[in-house]
Amino acid sequence: MVFKRLLGSLGVGGPTVDTVLDPGAAQPGGTLSGQVHLKGGDADFDIEHITLELVARVEAEHDGGESEGAVTFDRFTVGGGFRLAAGEPRSVPFGVTLPWETPITELHGQGLGIVLGVRTELAVAGAKDKGDLDQLSVGPLPVQEAVLEALGQLGFGFRSADLEYGRIGGTAQQLPFFQEIELTPAPQYAQQVNEIEVTFLAGPGGMEVVLEADKRGGLFSSGHDALTRFTVSHEGVEHQDWNTIVDGWIRRLVEHRGSYGSHAADEHGSPYPTHGHGGHADHHHGGHRSGPGVGTAVAAGAAGLAVGVAGGMVAAEVVDEVGDFFEGEEEEGEEGEEED
Repeated sequence: MVFKRLLGSLGVGGPTVDTVLDPGAAQPGGTLSGQVHLKGGDADFDIEHITLELVARVEAEHDGGESEGAVTFDRFTVGGGFRLAAGEPRSVPFGVTLPWETPITELHGQGLGIVLGVRTELAVAGAKDKGDLDQLSVGPLPVQEAVLEALGQLGFGFRSADLEYGRIGGTAQQLPFFQEIELTPAPQYAQQVNEIEVTFLAGPGGMEVVLEADKRGGLFSSGHDALTRFTVSHEGVEHQDWNTIVDGWIRRLVEHRGSYGSHAADEHGSPYPTHGHGGHADHHHGGHRSGPGVGTAVAAGAAGLAVGVAGGMVAAEVVDEVGDFFEGEEEEGEEGEEED
């Protein structure tokens, strides 16, 4: 669904903008492509620039509790510097590179409940208008998919996913927020943990996997959180025994005695300590594969993560949520401007 809006700052008779993204989900660090379709108004207008904003619905914790709002996490100028004649149709193609830490919104075509959007800003004759909004779908990188697939095969289930404002200490995090994927524990760990949270921090050279466990209390001890971190490469994903690797991570996390650890997976998939430093989040976060290739096992029903991942949410509702949320944000901003 595309949300069209007349260029409000110019009123009736101004140009209209309609951004259409190419079909299919993009990937973190990959190319987002599409076209910006313009239609001239009742007169000629000078188009100064066409800018795309990547926006996300992000939750934030504060003294008053929890709230959510829209965060812009990247901007790209994709065109401009031309005159649009009255009534003239014109299309401006674009291809921009998404940040490596762009959250994933779907797994095997099923939404995770993450709301991302691409907002188009059109600057005409000194006036600007955020005139078009589109849902942004992002699928996992191969290594992200492999880790999630392994978790599903080990018996972990999807609970929820959200975006949290803040930074995870001791990591190379770039964006002002991070994604948490909350999982129900596999049966073999259900007596030890209430849930597991997974955060991916991807970069061009590899990916950090931050795991947090809400550990249950014992007879003589109270429950507490445990965190650990592992680094994996984008290369050779299909040659790793991810079930063994990820199960080793979980065992290390559950048996974790320190506050925070840093580990990496070598080319054989064996976790080993690195000399990276650890920390706590600034708020609360603190052999080869056989059979189907990476990305097919969950879809075939061999793993449980993707089953029920949408939580009853259908695609149309996700699109409506994108529009309702970001349009609500814009309305609040407009009211604030009027009060000023």
